Amino acid sequence: MSAADEMFDSGYMLDLLRDLVAFRTVAPPGSFYHEIVDYLAPLLREMGFATKKLVMPADVFESKCSDPRLSGDRVNLIADMDLGRPEWLVIYTHLDVVPPGDGWSTDPFSLTIRDGRAYGRGVSDSKGAVAALIAALRGILVNRKPKYNLRLLLTTDEEVGGYSGLCYLADSGLVRGDKMLCMDGFSDDVVIGSNGIITWEVTVTGRAVHSGSSFLGDNAIEKSLPVIDAILRHKREVEKKRSSLPASSVLRDKGIDRMMAILNINVIHGGIKENIVPDRCVFRGDRRVIPEERMEDAMSELEEIVKRFGSDVSMRMWPGYPPMRIDPEHPWVIEVREAVRRATGSEPQLSGAQGSLDQAYATEITKIPAAVYGVGRQLESNAHGIDENVRVEDLVSYMRFIGELLL
Repeated sequence: MSAADEMFDSGYMLDLLRDLVAFRTVAPPGSFYHEIVDYLAPLLREMGFATKKLVMPADVFESKCSDPRLSGDRVNLIADMDLGRPEWLVIYTHLDVVPPGDGWSTDPFSLTIRDGRAYGRGVSDSKGAVAALIAALRGILVNRKPKYNLRLLLTTDEEVGGYSGLCYLADSGLVRGDKMLCMDGFSDDVVIGSNGIITWEVTVTGRAVHSGSSFLGDNAIEKSLPVIDAILRHKREVEKKRSSLPASSVLRDKGIDRMMAILNINVIHGGIKENIVPDRCVFRGDRRVIPEERMEDAMSELEEIVKRFGSDVSMRMWPGYPPMRIDPEHPWVIEVREAVRRATGSEPQLSGAQGSLDQAYATEITKIPAAVYGVGRQLESNAHGIDENVRVEDLVSYMRFIGELLL
């Protein structure tokens, strides 16, 4: 146990988390963004932070965010504390959550503590980290001054892969500092890499006729099958690719030692009725790009496959967050890892995440060295699933980690 533990009030942290969970900041569409920022800003000002509520301009939203599921203002919170220190530490995570879905054993928007775990949408991803951070800062700042100037970035729309959160702040020059901690991660490891993401869509066009005379038409679903087969053959080649970065520790236990490239077909739509030959079939998927690959090359490979099938088959692609890789020997990575070790009593491993992070975009734009460490556990917390949860002891450990990092 850290000597700084007496500074931290776990009851306050859980009360704060209860309040945060109650804000239904579900994306899409992106609700209660104003409300949660208006709740957090005074808490930070009371501790001495200068806060800025930043609403993305409508014209920027229209030009950069084409997702029709989103509505309302895109709101972010920036909080600065200049202590006259030589270096600035940027601490980032997001306030939005995915929709709760059905089947919960508790109310997803009412924090429930049961058997040493906190249940609620966002407790792991990533409102638990926000509550632990603020509670830790509240304890630290009473009698101590952190060794860094602090810039907190609490953003929205991360759960829709949105530009309007951290990416917008990075392009606006508002992600400034010497080191960066991303709290949108898990506590199994310190994450220093992530896969990039490309979302793709293939449209196959046919000709609709009565199914009794199907030979007069052109069945778009049937025409899709060889295209899908070609993509699946490519999938087998893609998924042989491995990064030099280790996979997360829990995946290593399942025999996956290194970050791997991924290609998925995840959605398919075609047809209207059983007696109508379909004139259109659309299927969609994603490509996860390891740090050793180029996003452009991954897209070109898919385009070349689709081109073979002629003008009736077309493809669209949307490159998202790029891959990320931080030097495992970077002094900041070593510092974060050592703070975790002191806070938890165990030696954390370094790994890459199979998923994609908006942190990667910010790292690419700003060149600020970053490390990713959060509160949830990959195989326990069920982030994005029903009964999302986090161990209360992990929330307490995270407060301790913040203390070890800042003092």
